[in-house]
Amino acid sequence: MEKAKQFLSVPDEASEAVSRLAVPPRRAGDNPSFYESFSLRGLRVDRVEPGLVVCSFKVPPRLADRNGNLAQGAIANMVDEMGYAVVHVEGIPISVSVNMSISYLSAAKVDDELEITSKVLGQKGGFSATIVLVRNKATGEIIAEGRHSLFNVRASKM
Repeated sequence: MEKAKQFLSVPDEASEAVSRLAVPPRRAGDNPSFYESFSLRGLRVDRVEPGLVVCSFKVPPRLADRNGNLAQGAIANMVDEMGYAVVHVEGIPISVSVNMSISYLSAAKVDDELEITSKVLGQKGGFSATIVLVRNKATGEIIAEGRHSLFNVRASKM
């Protein structure tokens, strides 16, 4: 346990250097963050309809785990982003995630072409339920299925 604590400890000079960093707040409409650019770069929108978004994505090496598979964290991020994208309405404040459940069914390798389909299952008041399927385009095999629930306090019409 002591070795783990020592390994995870941050030297004082590194801690001070990080505390001096100026990170400006992000506002709606700003350019994508580094995180969004890193994780979603290469995502192509194929089809958009009310309640449906279909995208394609070629698995890049930057999102692979040590076994050369698309990392589960990258899949979770896709479920989060695509679940949000299908319910987003321009001009209305962003929805917040309430719950996300993901079943990882098989692996996607680097350079596999994926199809990511996001559908609205239902909406009631400010609550939205979505399903996101990540499928291998060549084989049709389902890589993951995610359910994403979001909530939004819609602006008053008064």
